[in-house]
Amino acid sequence: MFVSRFTSDLRPRIEVPIVNSSAVHRLRLVSGPEGLSFLLLLVCSVLKRTTSFNAVPAMGMIHGVLFVLYVVFWIMAWQTQKWDAKRGILLFVLSVLPTGGFFAERTLAKEERGELAPTREPAAA
Repeated sequence: MFVSRFTSDLRPRIEVPIVNSSAVHRLRLVSGPEGLSFLLLLVCSVLKRTTSFNAVPAMGMIHGVLFVLYVVFWIMAWQTQKWDAKRGILLFVLSVLPTGGFFAERTLAKEERGELAPTREPAAA
């Protein structure tokens, strides 16, 4: 779906693709912190085994909440963007890899800006 935007009488019409960015934006906003919390949880796990420092319960709770939010927003974005199975599964797999949240955030930012078009056209609202 495209929207026509008039800039002036002298300029031609510009066709701009519409991306349902609210779902993608929410997923993008939670993917970076989720990736960071996963890395911090791994560091806390190592520190728990090697020192007397034990922040695993607190970091585990934070990471758990962020992961659940990521999954909820991932499902919402998949449904609204009508991604194919390959893209949807890739974004989920990135959430369970230690640095995958950062790659997911970069991919979603490109899609949100329109640099990376969705694989299928979103349903009209």
